[in-house]
Amino acid sequence: MKEFMFIFTGPTYDELKLSPEEAQAQMMKWFSWMDDLKAKGLYVDGRPLLPEMKRITGSKRLVTDGPFAESKEVVGGYLIIRAKDYDQAIEAAQGFPDYDLKGGVEIREVLDLTGLYDG
Repeated sequence: MKEFMFIFTGPTYDELKLSPEEAQAQMMKWFSWMDDLKAKGLYVDGRPLLPEMKRITGSKRLVTDGPFAESKEVVGGYLIIRAKDYDQAIEAAQGFPDYDLKGGVEIREVLDLTGLYDG
């Protein structure tokens, strides 16, 4: 099995102006999806991310505060799953609850460094 990272993008629930009840209903969809991934043995780890960020760039290691206006999409969280291939990872991502709220999932295979670095 390989590991894949789901990177979640899209507007925040605050930006969408969801009511507390709508946000709670959406969170229940997330919990249901997570439970399904766990029941299938695919779930490894995952967390939501807060919007505040720091960016370090250049040889002088300049630190700037975000979020950044030039960012077209907000990364709202990530999930790591185990799947046999991209097809299975794509199938697992079908349950992402925010597609109808202009959200999306970027799927990336995690490089296995076993044997190269065991630190």
